[in-house]
Amino acid sequence: MTAGERGRIYADELAAALRALPFDTITLVGDLLADACRNGAQVFIIGNGGSAATASHMACDLAKTTLGKVADLPARRLRALALTDNVPLITAWANDVSYDSVFSEQLRGLARAGDVLIAISASGNSPNILRCLEAARELGVKTVGFLGFGGGAALALCDLAVVVDSRDYGIVEDAHSALNHMLTASLKAVVGP
Repeated sequence: MTAGERGRIYADELAAALRALPFDTITLVGDLLADACRNGAQVFIIGNGGSAATASHMACDLAKTTLGKVADLPARRLRALALTDNVPLITAWANDVSYDSVFSEQLRGLARAGDVLIAISASGNSPNILRCLEAARELGVKTVGFLGFGGGAALALCDLAVVVDSRDYGIVEDAHSALNHMLTASLKAVVGP
């Protein structure tokens, strides 16, 4: 099979996964993020591997891209932080305690009741993702999952979950990136001037 043929198959599979997204749930996630912005709540985002990159990208988009290009206009600001981005702190927790605690221990130090945690995971079964979702529940933090592969164990720990109907990591990760851009586009009207 040529790269072009494989590319067409991949594009068709991605398009089918995007069409199958639960758009009613995506609306609820958008409403939750809009409320977080209005109430000054913090949004934390986590993920491993490619999902860590998506978490960083999403934090950037929620904190800055929602404002557009002009930041000096009066605007609400959505407080978004990717817990994937503090490498010294991640390695300290991993070295001194365990990699399973790299997100949960950061969350315990930063989160307050009413904040939001977005957990991005293709499998939904990473121990550090699960521990952070459990910590969020203990802290009164609302939980959102961007998941794939049927949701995994994370599904039961999420208040809201968008599960991509695929077992292909690339498809799931691309759909999660699209979810970020869908939410960013919808939130521009909320946080803008």
